[in-house]
Amino acid sequence: MTRDEARQAAQLAFAASNEEIGLGDASSLPLPLDQLLALDETHPDVVEAHTGGLTGFVYRLRTSHGDWNIKRARSSSLVQNPDGQTSFLNEVQRRCELEALGNDCPAGVVRTRYASFRKGLIVSPWIEGEIAKRWDERTLSSLFDLLVDLYLRGFFEWDVSPGNLVDDGTRLWMFDFGYMYRFDPRVDFNSNGLEALLFHPAERFETRNYFAVLLEQEKAQGQDAALKDFVLEKRIALSAYERLVSGLRAMNASSAVIDQFTAIIGRWTRALREDPAALYLAEGWRSHRLDLDDDLRGQTCTRRTLARTDWLLDAVDQHFDALRSLDAFFWHDVGQSREALLDQLAADRENAVRWQIVT
Repeated sequence: MTRDEARQAAQLAFAASNEEIGLGDASSLPLPLDQLLALDETHPDVVEAHTGGLTGFVYRLRTSHGDWNIKRARSSSLVQNPDGQTSFLNEVQRRCELEALGNDCPAGVVRTRYASFRKGLIVSPWIEGEIAKRWDERTLSSLFDLLVDLYLRGFFEWDVSPGNLVDDGTRLWMFDFGYMYRFDPRVDFNSNGLEALLFHPAERFETRNYFAVLLEQEKAQGQDAALKDFVLEKRIALSAYERLVSGLRAMNASSAVIDQFTAIIGRWTRALREDPAALYLAEGWRSHRLDLDDDLRGQTCTRRTLARTDWLLDAVDQHFDALRSLDAFFWHDVGQSREALLDQLAADRENAVRWQIVT
């Protein structure tokens, strides 16, 4: 059993039990508990309702003591895999652990007033701002600072997606922890230990978020504009990873972990100096392919999934030899012919059409 499978089994067993996990005192809530459990968009103090989440509904509640984020779990997650089915439990667990850090909790993590897994309720202060969509030096630096701080404290965020980050104009805030898992950064590369070296903080952002943004920019402004922004992101990520390695050395992390990050830093440094366009192609393939795989496994495909699949089809058609020379292929794509990859991606696209979700 892999570490991933062991975690999933433990989460499913906990969910099937009568055990509870949570934090906070119901007497400190902005409304009585029974009212919060019945809250919906018809309540007179609800000023915003966000009901498109895959695992829960979010309401902005306005009271005399300020605005509050009220998250209520769906009766059943729309994500059809074990991680999706246990994501609310996972979020409550992470919020308990993050609150336990006290003043050592990373800046940019939304604090929690109350959480209960069995009641399906999370209450936290409302963060003024908007979903992070503009990626410039300020927002990228804020994001990578947060991801590195979480990593060094043993929290690995797998879903650095657009809907999980708020920009208040000064810094970014992370407010959803349904796919954040624990690990030991001294000996593990991510929450799967040393078994899945493809995944790291910058990759998670690029895969779940940034390359979809770059794809839109390619269509609107052309490849050169997208490449320019990619280079900016990589330079900021490079600086963050240098700080990350310093932090790992300070905690006497294993050579296996440090060497892996050192290799990434070296690869990025050389590529930015010699051929950033080749790095863009290779990282684009990885990001779009992984995101497609994630959406297919969860049967949670959108129009964005289709656009990213079309990018992959075009990349194989026009750049197959370059992708192969860059060692961009991974998993079941390794060793496949151009025709076989095109056939597989065409089949994947058919499934992505079949599993379109409406939230």
